[in-house]
Amino acid sequence: MAAPLVLVVLVAVTVRAALYRSSLAAFISERVEVASPLNAWKRVVEGLALLDLGVSPYSGAIFHETPLIIYLFHFLIEYAELVFMITDVLTAVALYLAIQDFNKVVFKKQKLLIELDKYAPDVAELIRTPMEMHYIPLKVALFYLLNPYTVMSCVAKSTCAINNTVIAFFILATIKGSAFLSAVFLALATYQSLYPLTLFAPALLYLLQRQFIPIKLKSKSFWLYTMQYAALYLCSLVVIICLSFFLLNSWDFIPSVYGFILSVPDLTPNIGLFWYFFAEMFEHFSLFFVCVFQINVFFYTIPLAIKLKEHPVFFMFVQIAIISIFKSYPTVGDIALYMAFLPVWSHLYRFLRNIFILSCVLIVCSLLFPVLWHLWIYAGSANSNFYYAITLTFNIGQILLISDYFYAFLRREYYLTHGLHLTRQDGTEAMLVLK
Repeated sequence: MAAPLVLVVLVAVTVRAALYRSSLAAFISERVEVASPLNAWKRVVEGLALLDLGVSPYSGAIFHETPLIIYLFHFLIEYAELVFMITDVLTAVALYLAIQDFNKVVFKKQKLLIELDKYAPDVAELIRTPMEMHYIPLKVALFYLLNPYTVMSCVAKSTCAINNTVIAFFILATIKGSAFLSAVFLALATYQSLYPLTLFAPALLYLLQRQFIPIKLKSKSFWLYTMQYAALYLCSLVVIICLSFFLLNSWDFIPSVYGFILSVPDLTPNIGLFWYFFAEMFEHFSLFFVCVFQINVFFYTIPLAIKLKEHPVFFMFVQIAIISIFKSYPTVGDIALYMAFLPVWSHLYRFLRNIFILSCVLIVCSLLFPVLWHLWIYAGSANSNFYYAITLTFNIGQILLISDYFYAFLRREYYLTHGLHLTRQDGTEAMLVLK
């Protein structure tokens, strides 16, 4: 598998290098779908200019990246293009290795359940085989590296690519069973964009499974391990934040980064749900509705943890998708990360109800974004309602896509234990309905 992966990497790097040298690079870097006020490259350059002048990059209202990012590019600004290509490759390799290990765990668990007669006798066609799982890690790397969303983020030099790399290494560390590295990378991801805090729950559930610790609230071992992992995570986060303070000798970055993410003061159009809503709202209502909108990312974590406690990797996939949809400043780079996981759930395709329609919706919306932006901003023949309408459609498509995968996953799990051919008490064929 090493040779095909190297080939995919070479093709991906070649595509990016060619685009960097083309006239499209400047156009892509200005697209609001690709760069947000949080991660736009021109804002990083502005922050670097202020730092070189001996002024705090957080003294104005332009720069909202973390101190570690600005100091990284303070030394690597001349090699920025190379840095972003390397981060994309590292993300793909980390996901490749993570899914490779995950498939081994899935196959062992499946084999054990078959031996214990936990599956219904008529579900042989639902059982996954090593042959069908063999190419999944390569497909994941391919879906990430050659996804147009990822390519555009890389060419625009959006720091979202670095966030994706950190999350990919967190996933790899978690699946490898390293609690320390998992906590460190989760702390780094939280430090970068705050919302990955919600990935604490699926990571903990997976690590508990690896340690064969029962997930029961009355279990002492459950609480002991939870406290150990939480302590590792919080200590790592405190160390990273303190390091940022020592670099800047100031706490200015906390309101400029995390306050900016939570309060959403910059209403520059993007592919998220916040900007239009708050642009039209009266000021004295905004605080309440900011809280309502922000709670969406965190609200689903506990119910999903209860429902998917036996399937933490699928839980992680759903949670990453929720973050990319409901965060305050999303870009297409965030969407590319969870879309890379779609080949992992290829065995669910037979249970998906609307995959073709939703795929068409997402593709058409992606093509219409620049068209409606041009009609609004340049031609003047449309207004912000047009652009927000396509944004809303795009996000509804994503929500329905994740809901469809969630339904398909639960349906397959039900069939595995109850059998494919369900009947009512009167002997007629029954239909499975998700409520």
